[in-house]
Amino acid sequence: MKAFTIDYNPTRYEKGERIPLTICDYDREAQTVTIVVQTIGAGTMRMMDLNVGDELMDFVGPLGCASELCEEKNLEETRQKKIVFIAGGLGIAPVYPQVKWLHEHGIDADVIVGAKNRSLLILEKEMEAVAGNLYITTDDGSYGRSGMVTTTIEDLVDNGAKYDLCVAIGPMIMMKFTALLTKKLEIPEGKLCGHNCADGCIYWNPYKRDGNGRQYRNWYSKYYYPSERQGCLSFKR
Repeated sequence: MKAFTIDYNPTRYEKGERIPLTICDYDREAQTVTIVVQTIGAGTMRMMDLNVGDELMDFVGPLGCASELCEEKNLEETRQKKIVFIAGGLGIAPVYPQVKWLHEHGIDADVIVGAKNRSLLILEKEMEAVAGNLYITTDDGSYGRSGMVTTTIEDLVDNGAKYDLCVAIGPMIMMKFTALLTKKLEIPEGKLCGHNCADGCIYWNPYKRDGNGRQYRNWYSKYYYPSERQGCLSFKR
């Protein structure tokens, strides 16, 4: 896993593939964005060989809908809510800029981060600097709490924590059981993650497609990705 800071000055053109990656930070003055990449296939393997000063052919984004929590018009309403973010695996990357934005506007959200093991944990120090409370879990118990993120949120609620909104981003199986648990705990779920990535969006079933060739939504998408808020540029209405 590797973090890239990309200078917005594309000059090189080569054949390649379009892969969805998350923008986890940016610097307006330096005109850079930071993305997190995990080695999965040929494209990401080639990216891992890049060094400072190397170039990508192009960089398209951001795609999708902006998070409703990070809009000035909703700021006063958001300030009235106690929010918990649940981030699993690479889902930590899209959670971080939202929590950072809220922190910069005087809103401290709790964050539960889950990873398979300590070596796959990313952005810990950055998240710690902006979260109200940060709870780290690892599946193998190598760091932080041992177990699943769902166990942590259940423990927090059992100990008196009250949340008005839960936003979860991560692996599909984590999303499924988080949605089931928050329904049981009567915690409203976020409408969407705000970082959908074209046909690579994790909220879509990769085995089914609609009449437009778009990936078909799975059953729990009603919590996170309503069709009326469709924001992908590749989607044909």
